[in-house]
Amino acid sequence: MKKVYQVEKDNYEDAGKVSTDIKRTLKSIGIDRIVLKAVAIACYEAEMNIVIHSDGGTVTFEIDDEGLIQLLFDDIGPGIEDLELAQKPGYSTASAKARSLGFGAGMGLYNMKSVASFFEMTSSKEGTHIRMTFQ
Repeated sequence: MKKVYQVEKDNYEDAGKVSTDIKRTLKSIGIDRIVLKAVAIACYEAEMNIVIHSDGGTVTFEIDDEGLIQLLFDDIGPGIEDLELAQKPGYSTASAKARSLGFGAGMGLYNMKSVASFFEMTSSKEGTHIRMTFQ
């Protein structure tokens, strides 16, 4: 199964809908609750990063016949200058608007890495790409 979703920059009204749909899909096919929770956390964090920090992007969700779940997040610029620093708990470049809405605590990338079975991230001025798998 494969689904691709569009995520818009600054669209806080629809933020979280992708992760909710993916969670609902996984729950309907009986995915283990621990794996389900890890996917929900990681997907929400990455989806919010697209909304807050990029010019929009896509989320690709795939699950194979063996139950391996893969999430791909591809956004459009501006990229992350220092990948190592960005993954430290508490580091944030969130805007004042995002912070006023309760986002931008600087835990997103750290949380994703903590719950995924595999985590890979690349970034340039063209955009950031994250791949996570869950088993």
